[in-house]
Amino acid sequence: MARRDVVFLLDGSDGTRSSFPAMRDFVERMVERLNVSEKGDHVSVVQYSRDPEAHFYLNTYSRKENVLDTLRGLMHKGGRPLNTGAALQYVRDNVFTASSGSRLVEGVPQLLILLSGGKSFDNVDTPASSLKELGVLIFAIGSRSSDSRELQKISNEPSYALSVSDFADLPSVQQQLFTNIDTVFVEGTSSTTTTIAEGRRQRRDVVFLLDGSDVTRNGFPAMKEFVQRMVEKLEVSENRDQVSVVQYSRDPEAHFYLNTFKTKEKILDSVRGLRHKGGRPLYTGAALQYVIDNVFTASSGSRRVEGVPQILVLLSGGRSFDSVEAAASSLKELGILTFGIGSRGSDSRELQRISYDPNYALSVSDFSELPNVQEQLLASVKAVSIPITPTSQTVTADYVTPRKDIVFLLDGSDGTRNSFPAMRDFVQRVVEQYTIEANRDRVSVVQYSREAEVHFYLNSHTTKEEVLDRVRGLRHKGGRPLYTGAALQYVRDNVFTASSGSRRLEGVPQILILLSGGRSFDSVDAAASSLKELGVLTFGIGSRGSDSRELQRISYDPSYALSVTDFSELPNVQEQLLASVQAVAMPITPASPTLTADDATPRKDVVFLLDGSDGTRNTFPAMRDFVQRVVELFNIEANRDRVSVVQYSRDAEVNFYLNTYATKGEILNTVRGLRHRGGRPLNMGAALQYVRDSVFTASAGSRKQEGVPQILILLSGGRSGDNIDTPASTLKESGILIFGIGTRNSSREVQRIANDPTYAQSINEFSDLPSVQQQFISSLNNALGQVKPMTPTVAGKTDYHTSLENSTLSSPCKACRRH
Repeated sequence: MARRDVVFLLDGSDGTRSSFPAMRDFVERMVERLNVSEKGDHVSVVQYSRDPEAHFYLNTYSRKENVLDTLRGLMHKGGRPLNTGAALQYVRDNVFTASSGSRLVEGVPQLLILLSGGKSFDNVDTPASSLKELGVLIFAIGSRSSDSRELQKISNEPSYALSVSDFADLPSVQQQLFTNIDTVFVEGTSSTTTTIAEGRRQRRDVVFLLDGSDVTRNGFPAMKEFVQRMVEKLEVSENRDQVSVVQYSRDPEAHFYLNTFKTKEKILDSVRGLRHKGGRPLYTGAALQYVIDNVFTASSGSRRVEGVPQILVLLSGGRSFDSVEAAASSLKELGILTFGIGSRGSDSRELQRISYDPNYALSVSDFSELPNVQEQLLASVKAVSIPITPTSQTVTADYVTPRKDIVFLLDGSDGTRNSFPAMRDFVQRVVEQYTIEANRDRVSVVQYSREAEVHFYLNSHTTKEEVLDRVRGLRHKGGRPLYTGAALQYVRDNVFTASSGSRRLEGVPQILILLSGGRSFDSVDAAASSLKELGVLTFGIGSRGSDSRELQRISYDPSYALSVTDFSELPNVQEQLLASVQAVAMPITPASPTLTADDATPRKDVVFLLDGSDGTRNTFPAMRDFVQRVVELFNIEANRDRVSVVQYSRDAEVNFYLNTYATKGEILNTVRGLRHRGGRPLNMGAALQYVRDSVFTASAGSRKQEGVPQILILLSGGRSGDNIDTPASTLKESGILIFGIGTRNSSREVQRIANDPTYAQSINEFSDLPSVQQQFISSLNNALGQVKPMTPTVAGKTDYHTSLENSTLSSPCKACRRH
């Protein structure tokens, strides 16, 4: 029986008030034609304007009558503006999930039908791409007030976007929509994939990772011929299949990237010319991590964010000398389909762990026998390479489900001796709700009174059973007085760290749940602020003996502070806590904080991206001096301006993040001590992507979600060796203002990267930076004078549109008036 998960996303803004009954009737008629049942079609309805609201989820009803009854009672939501981008992100994160009834991982087609009566006030590109990447088929219907191009961009195909003069005319396109839905897929079995409509062009990004160690010297010609035969079967062109080849032993080396060659002939020529690399030992784990960081990236030609299947074919002739687990898990998280082929010297279990599915691991006695498995591999690659739905039930939920690092901080002082069992039970019940795995949710428990004590860290246990066993065995610590401030500082310095298993720098939400039964004997303010600056989301639960105001100050937002009369009543607030954690624990960045009166003060997050390649060795001191002079003009405080410095050549390296320093003196001291990085080639595209993914994030101190302007200042002394256009566009789409200064070798590229050509300055060499400093500062001031951050949306996106008064650098302007 064909099955579908169908979500209707309805524009409920003020602009659709009169036409909402027609939209509601349309949904009813559509549902009438679906086969709604537990094992048939599932339906959800979401309405949105400024914010989205789910009326019911995919698993709320299993009978058509219940769905129709609820539909008939739908009331128009109202509100403005229309934030379609936020609504798309909402359905991706909250509706197309297993917990809400989505059967995505079972291979059931996921359909989104959007009815929109106006142009969106926020950006729709990123959330639409994210839905497509997930495999959701999007159909859109607009009215005369809608932006038809916007709807076409949102839809999987422009032909999936339909239009009516008025929503009263919806019956005229109903049959066309149904025909599109019926023809766009034919559901297969659980071991196959959803077939897309004829005419949709398959595209693949295929990376071959070849063992070039000493062990494969004799088998390398056979490996090379195998790659040639595989490439022969692919449809290589710019808009179809793309290919990259990487060889590794101790270190990996890319022979060419996904965007290096656009024709099959050039790829085949390059493959024929491959030389065996040699070397030992064999570090497969490092090689897998290398392809994640350097090949499956937009700057290297990966089209992952466009929903193009990402395929890695690994040929390995021996057992790895390093661990492959973390890198293999990361590949699966990114949705990369890894196939492993080994010879008699390989570890078959290792290959199965690396492969996306154990069935994707193949084996030959010797690489000369590769032709024997070629057809099997090709069939598997073609079967899974449909960018619509996952291939089978083996798709990992990591790709769909957010990840969280959760630390419980428990008051173990003398005052909680009687209620400690209730606190322990509460932790158990909460942990039961999470998916504990190394690459999903992680948990740590800390108990404190006078001093803090870790029972286990975030990376101590990787299964729910292990965590629950440890929690059941917790003993009350005892002691007095209660030093909550010291305990908060302790978890910041010792638990929310990479060495203790925190994945903060990967953008995984960091959550602290504090249970406190009394008022602290030390100050909590500095430590609480420090946690917030770090991006840790703190929830506080207190009893009658606690200080409610203190808990509100500690919590990331006052609304995150809960209270019970006694800890035996913790079950009463459990659901509220879980719902709050779920709401804020969106992947990549923590939820936006409550804006305070301090937001009236001009604030900026400024990142300097410095060319540290071999070509700037002599002029680096001049670049460093320029950064110092510009920083001197800023008002550096935790709640005013923030600064980060990143240096790059082949790879990017952070010297310090936006939340590393809170004073100007600290920043200037660090800048004065900057050493030239060196290295080649100059990969500016990769560096731009790096700052977007690793620096302009809440966990790294970015306040984008609070509406603080995000500024990137690029100093580049040479032409980039990789593609810059995609990462530059991605930064601009994220609302980041890019300013650049280039030398005679880089000025054109810098103009392309900058938001506006006027934001780019050109000099002969970096020793001339003082000559353009005043002009540069004026450009920055002018840009900030035209930019005003909108209120952050549900998805945390901020768009910059109108004017931001007073958010300029006052010092230079005063200097101008003096002259």
